[in-house]
Amino acid sequence: MAQTLYIEIGTEEMPAGYIQPALEWMSAWMTGFLDDNRIAHGAAAVAGTPRRLVLDVPGVADAQQAVSIEVVGPPKSAAYDAEGKPTKAAEGFAKGQGASLADIRIKQTPKGEYLCVVREEAGLAARQIIEKALPDFISRIPFPKSMHWASYSETFARPVQWIVAMLGQDVLKCSYAHVSSGNKSMGHRFMSPVWIEVKDFETHRENLRKNHVVLDIAERRELVRKGAEEAAREVGGKILADEELLDEVTQLVEFPQPIVGRFEDKYLELPPELLITVIKKHQRYFAVIDDAGSLLPYFVTISNVVPRDFSVVAAGNARVVRARLEDARFYYGEDRKVRLDQRVQHLKGVVFHSKIGTSFEKMERFSKLALLLAGGAAPERGAHIERAALLCKADLVSGVVGEFPELQGIMGKTYARLQGEPEAVCQAIYEHYLPNRSGGPVPRSLEGALLSIADKIDTIAACFGVGLLPTGTTDPFALRRQTLGIIRIVLETPLRISLGALLDKALELLSRKLAKPAPEVKKEITAFFQGRLQNYLASSEEGFSPDVIDASLAAGIDDLLEAVERTRALARFTRRADFAALAAAFKRVANIIKTPETAPVDVSLFKSPAEGVLFEALTKAESEAGALLAGADYPGALEAMAQMKPMIDSFFDSVLVMDPDELVKRNRLALLTRTRAFFDRMADFRKIQTS
Repeated sequence: MAQTLYIEIGTEEMPAGYIQPALEWMSAWMTGFLDDNRIAHGAAAVAGTPRRLVLDVPGVADAQQAVSIEVVGPPKSAAYDAEGKPTKAAEGFAKGQGASLADIRIKQTPKGEYLCVVREEAGLAARQIIEKALPDFISRIPFPKSMHWASYSETFARPVQWIVAMLGQDVLKCSYAHVSSGNKSMGHRFMSPVWIEVKDFETHRENLRKNHVVLDIAERRELVRKGAEEAAREVGGKILADEELLDEVTQLVEFPQPIVGRFEDKYLELPPELLITVIKKHQRYFAVIDDAGSLLPYFVTISNVVPRDFSVVAAGNARVVRARLEDARFYYGEDRKVRLDQRVQHLKGVVFHSKIGTSFEKMERFSKLALLLAGGAAPERGAHIERAALLCKADLVSGVVGEFPELQGIMGKTYARLQGEPEAVCQAIYEHYLPNRSGGPVPRSLEGALLSIADKIDTIAACFGVGLLPTGTTDPFALRRQTLGIIRIVLETPLRISLGALLDKALELLSRKLAKPAPEVKKEITAFFQGRLQNYLASSEEGFSPDVIDASLAAGIDDLLEAVERTRALARFTRRADFAALAAAFKRVANIIKTPETAPVDVSLFKSPAEGVLFEALTKAESEAGALLAGADYPGALEAMAQMKPMIDSFFDSVLVMDPDELVKRNRLALLTRTRAFFDRMADFRKIQTS
């Protein structure tokens, strides 16, 4: 009989960002655990609030599925003597498996005949298996930071208050941090601090709702959204759309109650981004706008309780916002007294990293990189790029950014406009930080794109150069994100740049700081880029297969845009009906070359017409494909390669490559080496699976 597994871990209030990742892990871990232990189950569901993490798995079988286990023993030759009687080896094997000699079978294997026993293993009770695993399950739930409390050795995101662990109506016994499991959960901390008996998931969800806890995250999110919208309409406005804030606020409350507040009109003189940041980042409030998108002097906060007097709470929230806005207004006024040009020199006192230097030094380096990129992509925009590079880090030493670091770049753009800089410069100052989060937008202007690439490549080169490498669990300088950012900018702009040339220049500018030779650092960074590009292509909606990606990128990633276009063409090429035969021919050429022959092909050493035919076809294909590759016609280049298949087949059918004559043999290897090099311009076809 199948039953429902219900687990609820109650805690003190957890940070908003901890909840969803923990729930996803709980579902994945428990599902995998049940599968590994042969316990049938239904689809897991999760729910949670700041005070509880909930996992519900329906249809959990009472016991493991029975399984037949085949154990192979000694070879038959050692298990029976010449007269066919069992030896001590056979008797020992049977005894060790808890079987009789009559239970032993003979199994034919690639190594010969061996003894074997098939043992039927009955399944253990699911309760027993799950109960034993619960403490380990709870201890493994991952959080960005965990804490100790009291004198307990166990850790969790916040102190554990209660544990509900049930299989059907039976309580699963476990203990964690001196809290024993049971069948009772707690209502809202302030409005319904009572114990609630858990019977089943649906009933419990309704009981919690009656006790001021909305357990379902999607339902609570919709309540927050609708409540905030209705509150904004009461003052003639609407909520400034912000899905990130909506998600965060949803995980801050168990029983959302919207409250609208007001601040003085004078604060509307602040830059909108600054005002919104104060309201959102520091108070977790929603900004209110009119139909034209202009900010109104209102905000909406989501309370976790139903207040006795909404106006008192609104007034208190307004006092807090007013204090923060007054700070912002002061810093903004002071910042406007100093031009960005004057602030640049102060960057000499801002240490980026002790091994890498100051932000001023960094700015000087990536300015040169940006100009190098501009020289190839847009020489006419060099002046704007140079100016933006000089000013783009200056706001780091401004008062507003010192108080609100998330506004770096945004305030730089604002101050640049106030001092009359060209709009292209202002936009590039802001955009050089983009993309600043996973999946975030890339720069829209060419100036911003080139400056962003230059800044990011300097960071990557510097960190690799001094040994500040990301690990499996840490990446303090966000090198993975910055590398993927460069890839996205190049592909989405799009841009044709030489990654190798850019790295050479970046490492040259860092030469006095490098902890190891520049070529070694370049090799490491290139491999890092290739890994990120592989991940990018593997997660693409185009559905590239891993072997096609590996084969294509083996031809090089110096031009990232070309590498992706080449992968796209190769993926289509592999769908040809005759691809398997073509790939076999390409692989045959590659596989015979153990060590590339460096000598040029000597046509005077040809002894078979097939050699000359292949040489002529190769020469023609090299010319045609070269022109096609220069024009980025990768499908055409692949077609030129495909035309060589008959000549390759004829060559191998007619010619003995390893000819007794050493000169002839080396010449034939030279011809095949050149042919392989021709194919390698598009891909390493040996990496593509054809069967």
